[in-house]
Amino acid sequence: MVGIIIASHGEFAKGIYQSGSMIFGEQENVQPVTLMPSEGPDDIKAKLEKAIASFDDQDQVLFLVDLWGGTPFNQVNGLFEAHKDKWAIVAGLNLPMLIEAYASRLSMNSAHEIATHIIETAKDGVKVRPEALAPKETKAAAADTSANAGRPGKFEYVLARIDSRLLHGQVATAWSKTVNPTRIIVVSDNVAKDNLRTQMIIQAAPNGVKAHVVPIDQMIKLAKDDKHFGGQKALLLFETPQDALRAIKGGVPLDTLNVGSMAHSAGKAQPNKVLAFSQDDIDTYKELEKMGIKMDVRKVPTDGQENLDHIMDKAEKMLQEQAK
Repeated sequence: MVGIIIASHGEFAKGIYQSGSMIFGEQENVQPVTLMPSEGPDDIKAKLEKAIASFDDQDQVLFLVDLWGGTPFNQVNGLFEAHKDKWAIVAGLNLPMLIEAYASRLSMNSAHEIATHIIETAKDGVKVRPEALAPKETKAAAADTSANAGRPGKFEYVLARIDSRLLHGQVATAWSKTVNPTRIIVVSDNVAKDNLRTQMIIQAAPNGVKAHVVPIDQMIKLAKDDKHFGGQKALLLFETPQDALRAIKGGVPLDTLNVGSMAHSAGKAQPNKVLAFSQDDIDTYKELEKMGIKMDVRKVPTDGQENLDHIMDKAEKMLQEQAK
């Protein structure tokens, strides 16, 4: 696997490393390297050499640096000269660049290939509101360019996820990069009634993907439409398991549900950091399992799958204790 070094002035490298882990999961063979105010070129050079030595494969190293021409870049560049046939440097570090680099390592085996691939993502991550302030080419790139729009056929469902946060960083980056949807569809009666939340979700869509918010009954109708959605890959987001159950019973053809997060509220039990259950939630998941729906319990694609039944057993015991 290509090793990645994140290098910066000050603590920026450590901060963006932490942000990347929150969104895409913990990563192996990644090291943040910082140049602090009291340090000089030799100090960061020593840190860089130590970081490189920690990698499983020291032949393929990608350096993501904050500023072209700064001291971190200059010291990276000095080390790079002897390995430029395999190593690569990309300056102008931002979070979209880092997330894309993480995703690219899953299918790309060279630092040169990843460096080439992540540049456009880094540029596309720079957006502005009001949209009228954006350069013309940026606005054009944000337009819907799907060649498959309106083709006969039904949706292909690449992911169906239960997540009380709906469209957020882990979905817009980690999951979208993994399953490559053309559309992200939030399926919720409550959100469809809320114009502000709807607009925020539409604006949060990653580049090249259209986001929609539809009521459950409308999603059931769309799922049965075989005239307009050929070639369209849909990522469905449900706020609750109850919404997912209603959609599946209505005819949305899902066989697996990814369980991402369920927010805690009064009367719920929280057996781990991201999942909280009421008894109704537990009963709903059990009904879905009886229908043959598989449960994929993961925050991000790189996480190991957890056993939902074991988690719910713990939640039920917690609810029983609360009831005493």
